[in-house]
Amino acid sequence: MENFLIIRTSSLGDVIHTLPAFAALRKKHPQARIAWAVEQKGKEILDLVPGLDDIIIVGTPGWRKRIRNKNQVALDFQGLIKSGFIAFLSRSGKRLGYHRKNLKEPLASVFYTDRLEEVSEAGHVIGKNLKLLTLVGVNEEKYEFPLAVPNDIRNAVKEKIGRLGDRSGRKLVLFNVGAAWPTKRWFSENWISVLKDLASEPIFPLLLWGSPEEEAIARRIHQETGAHLAPFLSIKEIMALLKDASLLVSGDTFAMQAACALDVPVVGIFGPTNPKRNGPFLSRDKIAYHEIGCSLCYKRLCDSLECLKLAKPEEIALLIRQSLKEHA
Repeated sequence: MENFLIIRTSSLGDVIHTLPAFAALRKKHPQARIAWAVEQKGKEILDLVPGLDDIIIVGTPGWRKRIRNKNQVALDFQGLIKSGFIAFLSRSGKRLGYHRKNLKEPLASVFYTDRLEEVSEAGHVIGKNLKLLTLVGVNEEKYEFPLAVPNDIRNAVKEKIGRLGDRSGRKLVLFNVGAAWPTKRWFSENWISVLKDLASEPIFPLLLWGSPEEEAIARRIHQETGAHLAPFLSIKEIMALLKDASLLVSGDTFAMQAACALDVPVVGIFGPTNPKRNGPFLSRDKIAYHEIGCSLCYKRLCDSLECLKLAKPEEIALLIRQSLKEHA
């Protein structure tokens, strides 16, 4: 049975973290038909992945018919009732998922025909995704990210950024100042302090944003520091920009996961989420994370934000300088 349906509909960072599982599956089954069920935003990432036979956008006309194949194996990497139900709707002969104790929503387990034995949640989520493949005889530990960013997109982004100013002889350093969760957003005044601290460094600082709220944050930082404000960029354009960067400084967001996948050095700032599970996985990358009594709460709202407050501007500036020196 060499037909596979990958189910990982969102979020963008989680789609990135599932790519090594696809790479391992494709390596083991070079002739297989592999489809991926994803939400609209995630398609922009999957468009850059060679070797996928079909990208099925959940919720679009005819998507249920396109996922349907009794002669396929469906792999639910998401672990939600929604994603488990998609596996059920696919009518796949085998529907594979995690053990109930490893699911975000344990009721999803009822939709599977086969379940992985319970695995430790202490490691990186990429490793957990690879373990699910053992149910189809694929044993892989290597993290590979099959991403091909077209040169025309890279050149178009270079032209856009080139309009902001001359960066001759200066390294492009991206500062991703926003995040979907308020608890993942480091404080504007801290970004301002770091950028002022780095003012004499030979870098071209560029502020990234993705929503109107994040743009307002980035614009304030731009006004206070003179750091360049990026124009609005699509997901593909952000990935093209990352390919040209020397360093990304970011909270736990899609930009960080994409940078890691594209082999771009990272300085990560973590609050309520676990850097060992969601963060950079190479020893060269830098992480600011301070554990306190309520750490790893994964809350999207918090009155104190003490974990983020412990990441001081001087610490981040030092990590940035260290990374730039190591990758001179």
